[in-house]
Amino acid sequence: MEKEQAVAALAALAQDSRLDMYRLLVRAGPDGVSAGQVATELGLAPNTLTFHFDRLRHAGLITVRRAGRSMIYAARFDTMNALLGYLTENCCKGVSSDCAAPACVGGSVRAKKSKVRA
Repeated sequence: MEKEQAVAALAALAQDSRLDMYRLLVRAGPDGVSAGQVATELGLAPNTLTFHFDRLRHAGLITVRRAGRSMIYAARFDTMNALLGYLTENCCKGVSSDCAAPACVGGSVRAKKSKVRA
């Protein structure tokens, strides 16, 4: 991951509603959830959801697909793992065996012994 991509992802997540939305999508796993379900679960107005989803999508943190009349949003775990790798690539003075940075795989977190490279 490049610095500009990391800044865009962090900026997209640096807002209460978007952070809540992203965390909900992570919990939902790779199948994702509909925009309506996100609005209902988080108590957000549907007219603001599009703006927030666009910011997250532009940062590469989520995907969207159409399923009939619904738009289904899902977290991009590869992007989040790349961001975590970028943030922690020099942890423990560069000795990766001393660090156990978590990596997210399809909605579950597992410890990772080696550096995550993007």
